[in-house]
Amino acid sequence: MDRPAGGPPGFEPEADAIPAFRRALDREGPVPTRARVAQGMGGLPDVFKDFAVRTFLLLYYNQVLGLPAFYVSLALAFALVVDAVTDPLVGSLSDNFRSRWGRRHPFMYAAALPLGVCVYFLFAPPELAAGESRDALLLAWLLVFIVATRVAMTFFAIPWNAMFAEYSDDYRERSAIVSYRFLMAWLGGIVFSVSVYTWVFPGSAEYPLGQLNPAAYQTFAWVLALCVSGTALATAHFTRDQIPYLMQPTGAVERFRPARLVADVKLALGNRDFVILLGAVLCSALVIGTVQALEIYVRTYFWGLDTSSLRWLSLSFCGALLAFATIVPLQSRFDKKHLLVGCSVVLTVQGMALIGLRLIDVLPPNGSTLLLVLLIIDAVLSVYLAMVALTMFVSMIADTLDVQELATGRRQEGLFSSSVGFASKATSGFGLLAAGALLDGVIGFPAGAGALGGPPLDGDVVLRLGVVAGLVVPLANVAWMVLALRYGVTRERHAEVRRELDARHARERSRPN
Repeated sequence: MDRPAGGPPGFEPEADAIPAFRRALDREGPVPTRARVAQGMGGLPDVFKDFAVRTFLLLYYNQVLGLPAFYVSLALAFALVVDAVTDPLVGSLSDNFRSRWGRRHPFMYAAALPLGVCVYFLFAPPELAAGESRDALLLAWLLVFIVATRVAMTFFAIPWNAMFAEYSDDYRERSAIVSYRFLMAWLGGIVFSVSVYTWVFPGSAEYPLGQLNPAAYQTFAWVLALCVSGTALATAHFTRDQIPYLMQPTGAVERFRPARLVADVKLALGNRDFVILLGAVLCSALVIGTVQALEIYVRTYFWGLDTSSLRWLSLSFCGALLAFATIVPLQSRFDKKHLLVGCSVVLTVQGMALIGLRLIDVLPPNGSTLLLVLLIIDAVLSVYLAMVALTMFVSMIADTLDVQELATGRRQEGLFSSSVGFASKATSGFGLLAAGALLDGVIGFPAGAGALGGPPLDGDVVLRLGVVAGLVVPLANVAWMVLALRYGVTRERHAEVRRELDARHARERSRPN
Protein backbone atom coordinates (compact mmCIF):
# COMPACT_ATOMS: atom_id res chain seq x y z
CA MET A 1 0.00 0.00 0.00
CA ASP A 2 1.32 3.44 -0.91
CA ARG A 3 1.95 5.89 1.87
CA PRO A 4 -1.16 8.13 2.06
CA ALA A 5 -0.70 11.78 1.20
CA GLY A 6 -0.03 13.67 4.38
CA GLY A 7 1.75 10.91 6.30
CA PRO A 8 5.13 11.59 7.80
CA PRO A 9 8.14 10.53 5.72
CA GLY A 10 8.98 6.87 6.22
CA PHE A 11 5.62 6.03 7.81
CA GLU A 12 3.92 2.92 6.46
CA PRO A 13 0.56 2.18 8.12
CA GLU A 14 -0.54 -1.44 8.30
CA ALA A 15 -3.60 -2.37 6.30
CA ASP A 16 -5.34 -3.70 9.40
CA ALA A 17 -4.31 -0.86 11.68
CA ILE A 18 -6.68 -0.56 14.63
CA PRO A 19 -8.19 2.91 14.99
CA ALA A 20 -7.14 4.59 18.22
CA PHE A 21 -10.47 6.44 18.48
CA ARG A 22 -14.08 5.35 18.15
CA ARG A 23 -17.58 6.76 18.65
CA ALA A 24 -19.76 5.24 21.41
CA LEU A 25 -22.76 5.61 19.06
CA ASP A 26 -22.87 5.76 15.27
CA ARG A 27 -25.14 8.50 13.98
CA GLU A 28 -28.03 7.50 11.77
CA GLY A 29 -28.86 10.09 9.15
CA PRO A 30 -27.62 13.70 8.97
CA VAL A 31 -26.64 15.80 11.96
CA PRO A 32 -29.86 17.34 13.42
CA THR A 33 -30.41 21.06 12.95
CA ARG A 34 -30.62 21.59 16.71
CA ALA A 35 -27.18 20.02 17.15
CA ARG A 36 -25.75 22.23 14.39
CA VAL A 37 -27.17 25.36 16.02
CA ALA A 38 -25.91 24.38 19.49
CA GLN A 39 -22.43 23.71 18.14
CA GLY A 40 -22.48 26.93 16.13
CA MET A 41 -23.33 28.91 19.29
CA GLY A 42 -19.84 28.12 20.57
CA GLY A 43 -18.36 30.65 18.18
CA LEU A 44 -20.10 33.55 19.93
CA PRO A 45 -17.70 33.99 22.90
CA ASP A 46 -14.78 34.43 20.49
CA VAL A 47 -16.87 36.69 18.23
CA PHE A 48 -17.75 38.99 21.13
CA LYS A 49 -14.20 39.02 22.44
CA ASP A 50 -12.69 39.59 18.99
CA PHE A 51 -15.16 42.39 18.22
CA ALA A 52 -14.12 44.11 21.43
CA VAL A 53 -10.38 43.59 20.92
CA ARG A 54 -10.22 44.38 17.19
CA THR A 55 -12.65 47.29 17.26
CA PHE A 56 -12.10 49.02 20.58
CA LEU A 57 -8.95 47.86 22.38
CA LEU A 58 -6.39 49.85 20.38
CA LEU A 59 -8.76 52.82 20.07
CA TYR A 60 -9.48 52.81 23.82
CA TYR A 61 -5.94 52.49 25.14
CA ASN A 62 -4.46 54.75 22.44
CA GLN A 63 -7.04 57.48 21.73
CA VAL A 64 -8.98 57.54 25.02
CA LEU A 65 -6.33 56.62 27.61
CA GLY A 66 -3.41 58.09 25.66
CA LEU A 67 -1.11 55.06 25.60
CA PRO A 68 1.11 55.04 22.47
CA ALA A 69 -0.30 52.71 19.80
CA PHE A 70 2.95 50.78 19.46
CA TYR A 71 2.96 49.99 23.20
CA VAL A 72 -0.51 48.50 22.89
CA SER A 73 0.55 46.40 19.92
CA LEU A 74 3.65 45.16 21.76
CA ALA A 75 1.48 43.85 24.58
CA LEU A 76 -0.70 42.01 22.07
CA ALA A 77 2.35 40.61 20.31
CA PHE A 78 3.64 39.20 23.60
CA ALA A 79 0.25 37.56 24.21
CA LEU A 80 0.58 35.96 20.80
CA VAL A 81 3.91 34.41 21.82
CA VAL A 82 2.13 32.84 24.79
CA ASP A 83 -0.56 31.56 22.41
CA ALA A 84 2.08 29.83 20.32
CA VAL A 85 2.73 27.59 23.34
CA THR A 86 -0.73 27.25 24.91
CA ASP A 87 -2.71 26.58 21.71
CA PRO A 88 -0.98 23.32 20.70
CA LEU A 89 -0.70 22.38 24.39
CA VAL A 90 -4.47 22.57 24.92
CA GLY A 91 -5.08 20.90 21.55
CA SER A 92 -2.90 17.95 22.52
CA LEU A 93 -4.43 17.77 26.02
CA SER A 94 -7.99 17.62 24.72
CA ASP A 95 -7.09 15.12 21.97
CA ASN A 96 -5.79 12.67 24.57
CA PHE A 97 -8.19 13.42 27.43
CA ARG A 98 -10.77 10.95 28.72
CA SER A 99 -13.73 11.57 31.06
CA ARG A 100 -17.41 10.71 31.34
CA TRP A 101 -18.05 14.06 29.62
CA GLY A 102 -15.77 13.18 26.71
CA ARG A 103 -12.57 14.82 25.54
CA ARG A 104 -13.79 18.40 25.00
CA HIS A 105 -16.52 19.46 27.45
CA PRO A 106 -14.51 19.51 30.72
CA PHE A 107 -12.19 22.16 29.25
CA MET A 108 -15.12 24.23 27.93
CA TYR A 109 -16.90 24.29 31.30
CA ALA A 110 -13.72 25.10 33.21
CA ALA A 111 -12.86 28.09 30.99
CA ALA A 112 -16.26 29.81 30.78
CA LEU A 113 -16.26 31.90 33.98
CA PRO A 114 -12.55 32.84 34.05
CA LEU A 115 -12.96 34.07 30.48
CA GLY A 116 -15.66 36.54 31.51
CA VAL A 117 -13.58 37.83 34.43
CA CYS A 118 -10.55 38.40 32.23
CA VAL A 119 -12.36 40.37 29.49
CA TYR A 120 -14.02 42.52 32.16
CA PHE A 121 -10.71 43.65 33.64
CA LEU A 122 -9.22 44.09 30.16
CA PHE A 123 -11.68 46.93 29.49
CA ALA A 124 -11.91 48.21 33.08
CA PRO A 125 -8.41 49.31 34.08
CA PRO A 126 -8.04 51.32 37.31
CA GLU A 127 -7.92 55.09 37.15
CA LEU A 128 -4.30 56.15 37.33
CA ALA A 129 -3.05 59.62 38.16
CA ALA A 130 -0.92 61.36 35.57
CA GLY A 131 2.78 60.87 36.09
CA GLU A 132 5.92 59.28 34.76
CA SER A 133 4.84 55.77 35.78
CA ARG A 134 1.27 55.97 34.44
CA ASP A 135 2.03 54.55 31.00
CA ALA A 136 4.12 51.73 32.46
CA LEU A 137 1.38 50.71 34.93
CA LEU A 138 -1.31 50.91 32.26
CA LEU A 139 0.80 48.81 29.90
CA ALA A 140 1.40 46.22 32.64
CA TRP A 141 -2.36 45.98 33.30
CA LEU A 142 -3.06 45.54 29.61
CA LEU A 143 -0.35 42.90 29.27
CA VAL A 144 -1.59 40.78 32.20
CA PHE A 145 -5.22 40.73 31.14
CA ILE A 146 -4.75 40.34 27.39
CA VAL A 147 -2.58 37.27 28.12
CA ALA A 148 -5.11 35.93 30.63
CA THR A 149 -7.97 36.52 28.20
CA ARG A 150 -6.22 34.69 25.40
CA VAL A 151 -5.27 31.72 27.59
CA ALA A 152 -8.82 31.39 28.91
CA MET A 153 -10.20 31.58 25.37
CA THR A 154 -7.74 28.88 24.30
CA PHE A 155 -9.10 26.45 26.91
CA PHE A 156 -12.64 27.05 25.64
CA ALA A 157 -12.34 27.63 21.90
CA ILE A 158 -9.91 24.90 20.86
CA PRO A 159 -11.89 21.99 22.36
CA TRP A 160 -15.12 23.51 21.01
CA ASN A 161 -13.60 24.01 17.57
CA ALA A 162 -12.36 20.42 17.51
CA MET A 163 -15.87 19.01 17.95
CA PHE A 164 -17.30 20.00 14.58
CA ALA A 165 -14.93 17.75 12.60
CA GLU A 166 -16.22 14.79 14.64
CA TYR A 167 -19.90 15.55 13.94
CA SER A 168 -19.80 14.18 10.38
CA ASP A 169 -17.49 12.44 7.93
CA ASP A 170 -19.33 13.69 4.84
CA TYR A 171 -17.47 16.14 2.54
CA ARG A 172 -20.52 18.34 1.88
CA GLU A 173 -22.23 18.04 5.26
CA ARG A 174 -19.11 19.38 6.98
CA SER A 175 -19.44 22.61 5.01
CA ALA A 176 -23.11 22.82 5.98
CA ILE A 177 -22.23 22.39 9.67
CA VAL A 178 -19.57 25.08 9.42
CA SER A 179 -22.06 27.40 7.71
CA TYR A 180 -24.28 27.21 10.81
CA ARG A 181 -21.28 28.16 12.88
CA PHE A 182 -20.56 31.26 10.85
CA LEU A 183 -24.24 32.15 10.53
CA MET A 184 -24.57 32.10 14.32
CA ALA A 185 -21.36 34.10 14.60
CA TRP A 186 -22.50 36.79 12.18
CA LEU A 187 -26.03 37.08 13.56
CA GLY A 188 -24.79 37.11 17.16
CA GLY A 189 -22.07 39.57 16.27
CA ILE A 190 -24.53 41.88 14.53
CA VAL A 191 -26.95 41.89 17.46
CA PHE A 192 -24.06 42.51 19.84
CA SER A 193 -22.49 45.32 17.82
CA VAL A 194 -25.83 47.09 17.21
CA SER A 195 -26.66 46.87 20.89
CA VAL A 196 -23.24 48.16 21.90
CA TYR A 197 -23.32 51.11 19.50
CA THR A 198 -26.93 51.96 20.47
CA TRP A 199 -26.93 51.64 24.25
CA VAL A 200 -23.32 51.50 25.40
CA PHE A 201 -21.66 54.09 23.13
CA PRO A 202 -24.44 56.54 22.14
CA GLY A 203 -23.33 59.93 20.85
CA SER A 204 -23.73 62.97 23.11
CA ALA A 205 -23.11 66.70 22.99
CA GLU A 206 -19.79 66.17 24.79
CA TYR A 207 -18.85 63.09 22.75
CA PRO A 208 -20.56 63.09 19.31
CA LEU A 209 -18.44 60.02 18.52
CA GLY A 210 -19.63 57.82 21.36
CA GLN A 211 -16.82 55.31 20.90
CA LEU A 212 -14.46 57.97 22.33
CA ASN A 213 -16.39 58.41 25.61
CA PRO A 214 -14.21 57.06 28.48
CA ALA A 215 -17.15 56.54 30.87
CA ALA A 216 -18.89 54.14 28.47
CA TYR A 217 -16.11 51.57 28.67
CA GLN A 218 -16.98 50.54 32.26
CA THR A 219 -20.47 49.52 31.08
CA PHE A 220 -18.99 47.87 28.03
CA ALA A 221 -16.72 45.73 30.23
CA TRP A 222 -19.73 44.34 32.14
CA VAL A 223 -21.76 43.68 28.99
CA LEU A 224 -18.84 41.94 27.31
CA ALA A 225 -18.08 39.74 30.33
CA LEU A 226 -21.68 38.57 30.76
CA CYS A 227 -22.15 37.83 27.06
CA VAL A 228 -18.87 35.92 26.72
CA SER A 229 -19.34 33.72 29.80
CA GLY A 230 -23.06 33.21 29.18
CA THR A 231 -22.69 31.94 25.64
CA ALA A 232 -19.71 29.75 26.57
CA LEU A 233 -21.73 28.01 29.28
CA ALA A 234 -24.77 27.71 26.99
CA THR A 235 -22.93 25.95 24.17
CA ALA A 236 -21.21 23.57 26.60
CA HIS A 237 -24.60 22.65 28.09
CA PHE A 238 -26.57 22.28 24.86
CA THR A 239 -23.94 20.13 23.13
CA ARG A 240 -23.61 17.58 25.94
CA ASP A 241 -26.07 15.20 24.21
CA GLN A 242 -23.62 14.92 21.29
CA ILE A 243 -20.82 13.44 23.42
CA PRO A 244 -21.66 9.80 22.51
CA TYR A 245 -21.29 10.69 18.81
CA LEU A 246 -17.83 12.20 19.26
CA MET A 247 -14.56 10.31 18.90
CA GLN A 248 -13.17 8.89 22.14
CA PRO A 249 -9.84 7.11 22.86
CA THR A 250 -10.19 3.31 22.80
CA GLY A 251 -6.90 2.42 24.48
CA ALA A 252 -5.09 3.51 27.60
CA VAL A 253 -4.64 7.26 27.88
CA GLU A 254 -1.02 8.26 28.28
CA ARG A 255 -0.18 10.76 31.00
CA PHE A 256 0.70 14.12 29.55
CA ARG A 257 4.40 14.78 29.06
CA PRO A 258 6.11 17.63 27.17
CA ALA A 259 7.69 14.99 24.92
CA ARG A 260 4.23 13.84 23.87
CA LEU A 261 3.27 17.37 22.86
CA VAL A 262 6.43 17.62 20.75
CA ALA A 263 5.65 14.26 19.15
CA ASP A 264 2.04 15.30 18.43
CA VAL A 265 3.14 18.57 16.82
CA LYS A 266 5.77 16.76 14.75
CA LEU A 267 3.16 14.26 13.59
CA ALA A 268 0.77 17.05 12.56
CA LEU A 269 3.52 18.92 10.71
CA GLY A 270 4.21 15.78 8.71
CA ASN A 271 0.90 16.41 6.93
CA ARG A 272 1.73 18.46 3.83
CA ASP A 273 -1.80 19.86 3.34
CA PHE A 274 -2.05 20.89 6.97
CA VAL A 275 1.25 22.77 6.70
CA ILE A 276 -0.01 24.55 3.58
CA LEU A 277 -3.23 25.60 5.32
CA LEU A 278 -1.36 26.68 8.43
CA GLY A 279 1.07 28.80 6.40
CA ALA A 280 -1.74 30.36 4.38
CA VAL A 281 -3.86 31.23 7.39
CA LEU A 282 -0.96 32.78 9.31
CA CYS A 283 -0.01 34.94 6.31
CA SER A 284 -3.62 35.99 5.82
CA ALA A 285 -3.97 36.71 9.55
CA LEU A 286 -1.34 39.43 9.36
CA VAL A 287 -3.11 41.17 6.47
CA ILE A 288 -6.69 40.72 7.63
CA GLY A 289 -5.82 41.59 11.22
CA THR A 290 -4.10 44.81 10.18
CA VAL A 291 -7.08 45.87 8.06
CA GLN A 292 -9.52 45.05 10.87
CA ALA A 293 -7.45 46.90 13.49
CA LEU A 294 -7.36 50.01 11.30
CA GLU A 295 -11.04 49.70 10.33
CA ILE A 296 -12.40 51.63 13.32
CA TYR A 297 -9.90 54.43 12.56
CA VAL A 298 -10.96 54.45 8.90
CA ARG A 299 -14.65 54.50 9.76
CA THR A 300 -14.23 57.15 12.45
CA TYR A 301 -11.76 59.53 10.82
CA PHE A 302 -11.69 58.71 7.07
CA TRP A 303 -15.42 58.20 6.55
CA GLY A 304 -16.49 60.40 9.52
CA LEU A 305 -19.07 57.93 10.84
CA ASP A 306 -20.66 58.43 14.26
CA THR A 307 -22.26 55.59 16.23
CA SER A 308 -25.72 56.19 14.74
CA SER A 309 -24.22 55.60 11.26
CA LEU A 310 -22.07 52.69 12.40
CA ARG A 311 -25.24 50.89 13.50
CA TRP A 312 -26.51 50.86 9.91
CA LEU A 313 -23.44 48.87 8.88
CA SER A 314 -24.92 46.04 10.93
CA LEU A 315 -27.15 45.37 7.91
CA SER A 316 -24.11 43.45 6.71
CA PHE A 317 -25.80 40.42 8.36
CA CYS A 318 -27.75 40.15 5.07
CA GLY A 319 -24.48 38.94 3.55
CA ALA A 320 -24.29 36.19 6.17
CA LEU A 321 -27.83 35.05 5.33
CA LEU A 322 -27.01 35.00 1.62
CA ALA A 323 -23.85 32.99 2.26
CA PHE A 324 -25.78 30.51 4.42
CA ALA A 325 -28.21 29.94 1.56
CA THR A 326 -25.59 29.53 -1.16
CA ILE A 327 -22.60 27.78 0.46
CA VAL A 328 -23.80 24.20 -0.09
CA PRO A 329 -24.79 24.72 -3.77
CA LEU A 330 -21.52 26.53 -4.46
CA GLN A 331 -19.46 23.86 -2.75
CA SER A 332 -21.30 21.15 -4.69
CA ARG A 333 -20.05 22.73 -7.91
CA PHE A 334 -16.61 24.07 -7.02
CA ASP A 335 -13.66 22.68 -5.07
CA LYS A 336 -13.23 24.21 -1.63
CA LYS A 337 -9.83 25.75 -2.27
CA HIS A 338 -11.08 27.46 -5.44
CA LEU A 339 -14.00 28.99 -3.55
CA LEU A 340 -11.65 30.11 -0.78
CA VAL A 341 -9.21 31.84 -3.11
CA GLY A 342 -11.85 33.16 -5.53
CA CYS A 343 -13.89 34.85 -2.81
CA SER A 344 -10.73 36.27 -1.24
CA VAL A 345 -9.59 37.81 -4.55
CA VAL A 346 -12.95 39.54 -5.06
CA LEU A 347 -13.00 40.66 -1.42
CA THR A 348 -9.56 42.24 -1.73
CA VAL A 349 -10.37 44.10 -4.96
CA GLN A 350 -13.71 45.29 -3.60
CA GLY A 351 -12.16 46.68 -0.41
CA MET A 352 -9.52 48.60 -2.34
CA ALA A 353 -12.02 49.99 -4.84
CA LEU A 354 -14.11 52.00 -2.39
CA ILE A 355 -11.11 53.71 -0.77
CA GLY A 356 -9.63 54.33 -4.23
CA LEU A 357 -12.83 56.01 -5.43
CA ARG A 358 -12.78 58.34 -2.43
CA LEU A 359 -9.13 59.25 -3.03
CA ILE A 360 -9.92 60.35 -6.60
CA ASP A 361 -12.93 62.30 -5.27
CA VAL A 362 -15.65 60.29 -7.04
CA LEU A 363 -17.75 59.35 -4.01
CA PRO A 364 -20.31 61.61 -2.26
CA PRO A 365 -19.04 63.67 0.69
CA ASN A 366 -18.84 62.37 4.25
CA GLY A 367 -22.12 62.65 6.09
CA SER A 368 -24.28 62.14 3.00
CA THR A 369 -26.98 59.45 2.89
CA LEU A 370 -25.75 58.14 -0.45
CA LEU A 371 -22.27 57.50 0.94
CA LEU A 372 -23.74 55.60 3.87
CA VAL A 373 -25.80 53.46 1.47
CA LEU A 374 -22.66 52.64 -0.54
CA LEU A 375 -20.79 51.68 2.64
CA ILE A 376 -23.68 49.41 3.69
CA ILE A 377 -23.68 47.65 0.29
CA ASP A 378 -19.92 47.24 0.55
CA ALA A 379 -20.30 45.74 4.05
CA VAL A 380 -22.97 43.26 2.88
CA LEU A 381 -20.79 42.02 0.00
CA SER A 382 -17.74 41.83 2.26
CA VAL A 383 -19.55 39.69 4.82
CA TYR A 384 -20.89 37.37 2.11
CA LEU A 385 -17.48 36.79 0.56
CA ALA A 386 -15.72 36.47 3.92
CA MET A 387 -18.24 33.94 5.23
CA VAL A 388 -17.94 31.71 2.17
CA ALA A 389 -14.13 31.87 2.30
CA LEU A 390 -13.93 31.16 6.04
CA THR A 391 -16.40 28.27 5.79
CA MET A 392 -14.28 26.67 3.10
CA PHE A 393 -11.11 27.05 5.15
CA VAL A 394 -12.54 25.42 8.28
CA SER A 395 -14.11 22.64 6.24
CA MET A 396 -10.75 22.02 4.54
CA ILE A 397 -9.16 21.56 7.98
CA ALA A 398 -11.71 18.81 8.73
CA ASP A 399 -11.00 17.05 5.43
CA THR A 400 -7.28 17.15 6.19
CA LEU A 401 -7.99 15.37 9.49
CA ASP A 402 -9.30 12.37 7.57
CA VAL A 403 -6.08 12.21 5.57
CA GLN A 404 -4.19 12.38 8.86
CA GLU A 405 -6.15 9.48 10.34
CA LEU A 406 -5.57 7.33 7.26
CA ALA A 407 -1.85 8.07 7.30
CA THR A 408 -1.18 7.76 11.02
CA GLY A 409 -4.17 6.13 12.72
CA ARG A 410 -4.50 9.24 14.93
CA ARG A 411 -7.35 11.74 15.28
CA GLN A 412 -5.81 15.15 16.05
CA GLU A 413 -8.85 17.43 15.94
CA GLY A 414 -7.69 19.42 18.96
CA LEU A 415 -4.19 20.02 17.67
CA PHE A 416 -5.43 20.86 14.17
CA SER A 417 -8.13 23.15 15.56
CA SER A 418 -5.46 24.93 17.59
CA SER A 419 -4.21 26.23 14.25
CA VAL A 420 -7.61 27.82 13.66
CA GLY A 421 -7.63 29.24 17.19
CA PHE A 422 -4.10 30.53 16.84
CA ALA A 423 -4.94 32.08 13.47
CA SER A 424 -7.89 33.90 15.00
CA LYS A 425 -5.66 35.27 17.73
CA ALA A 426 -2.91 36.04 15.25
CA THR A 427 -5.43 38.12 13.32
CA SER A 428 -5.79 40.51 16.23
CA GLY A 429 -2.26 39.99 17.60
CA PHE A 430 -0.11 40.38 14.49
CA GLY A 431 -2.68 42.75 13.03
CA LEU A 432 -2.69 45.09 16.00
CA LEU A 433 1.11 44.99 16.16
CA ALA A 434 1.35 45.97 12.49
CA ALA A 435 -1.46 48.52 12.86
CA GLY A 436 0.22 50.15 15.83
CA ALA A 437 3.52 50.39 13.97
CA LEU A 438 1.78 51.86 10.91
CA LEU A 439 -0.21 54.39 12.94
CA ASP A 440 2.86 55.64 14.76
CA GLY A 441 5.62 55.23 12.19
CA VAL A 442 3.99 55.61 8.75
CA ILE A 443 0.65 57.38 9.12
CA GLY A 444 1.81 59.62 11.98
CA PHE A 445 -1.49 59.41 13.85
CA PRO A 446 -1.31 61.43 17.11
CA ALA A 447 -2.18 59.65 20.38
CA GLY A 448 -5.16 61.05 22.26
CA ALA A 449 -6.71 62.71 19.21
CA GLY A 450 -10.11 61.45 20.30
CA ALA A 451 -9.91 62.89 23.82
CA LEU A 452 -11.26 66.30 24.78
CA GLY A 453 -8.58 68.88 24.12
CA GLY A 454 -6.53 66.36 22.17
CA PRO A 455 -4.39 67.32 19.18
CA PRO A 456 -6.28 68.15 15.96
CA LEU A 457 -6.00 65.86 12.96
CA ASP A 458 -4.19 67.10 9.87
CA GLY A 459 -5.78 66.32 6.49
CA ASP A 460 -2.60 64.62 5.30
CA VAL A 461 -2.81 62.19 8.22
CA VAL A 462 -6.33 61.15 7.20
CA LEU A 463 -5.16 60.78 3.59
CA ARG A 464 -2.26 58.54 4.62
CA LEU A 465 -4.67 56.49 6.74
CA GLY A 466 -6.84 55.79 3.69
CA VAL A 467 -3.92 54.93 1.42
CA VAL A 468 -2.20 52.60 3.89
CA ALA A 469 -5.31 50.86 5.26
CA GLY A 470 -7.28 50.67 2.04
CA LEU A 471 -4.70 50.19 -0.71
CA VAL A 472 -1.24 49.16 0.49
CA VAL A 473 -2.05 46.55 3.18
CA PRO A 474 -4.65 44.54 1.17
CA LEU A 475 -2.15 43.92 -1.65
CA ALA A 476 -0.27 41.53 0.64
CA ASN A 477 -3.17 39.05 0.34
CA VAL A 478 -1.63 37.75 -2.88
CA ALA A 479 1.06 35.79 -0.99
CA TRP A 480 -1.26 33.52 1.00
CA MET A 481 -3.66 33.01 -1.94
CA VAL A 482 -0.83 31.56 -4.03
CA LEU A 483 0.08 29.25 -1.15
CA ALA A 484 -3.52 28.07 -0.66
CA LEU A 485 -3.73 26.94 -4.29
CA ARG A 486 -1.16 24.22 -3.49
CA TYR A 487 -3.61 22.46 -1.12
CA GLY A 488 -4.12 18.94 -2.43
CA VAL A 489 -7.25 17.43 -0.84
CA THR A 490 -9.76 17.63 -3.69
CA ARG A 491 -13.30 16.25 -3.63
CA GLU A 492 -12.09 13.10 -5.41
CA ARG A 493 -9.11 12.63 -3.08
CA HIS A 494 -11.32 13.00 -0.01
CA ALA A 495 -13.81 10.42 -1.32
CA GLU A 496 -10.93 7.97 -1.79
CA VAL A 497 -9.68 8.62 1.75
CA ARG A 498 -13.16 8.10 3.23
CA ARG A 499 -13.60 4.79 1.41
CA GLU A 500 -10.34 3.50 2.87
CA LEU A 501 -11.18 4.75 6.37
CA ASP A 502 -14.68 3.28 6.28
CA ALA A 503 -13.27 -0.09 5.23
CA ARG A 504 -10.73 0.06 8.05
CA HIS A 505 -13.42 0.92 10.62
CA ALA A 506 -15.65 -1.87 9.33
CA ARG A 507 -12.85 -4.38 9.82
CA GLU A 508 -12.39 -3.15 13.39
CA ARG A 509 -16.11 -3.48 14.20
CA SER A 510 -16.10 -7.05 12.85
CA ARG A 511 -13.27 -8.13 15.16
CA PRO A 512 -14.40 -10.33 18.08
CA ASN A 513 -14.14 -8.62 21.48
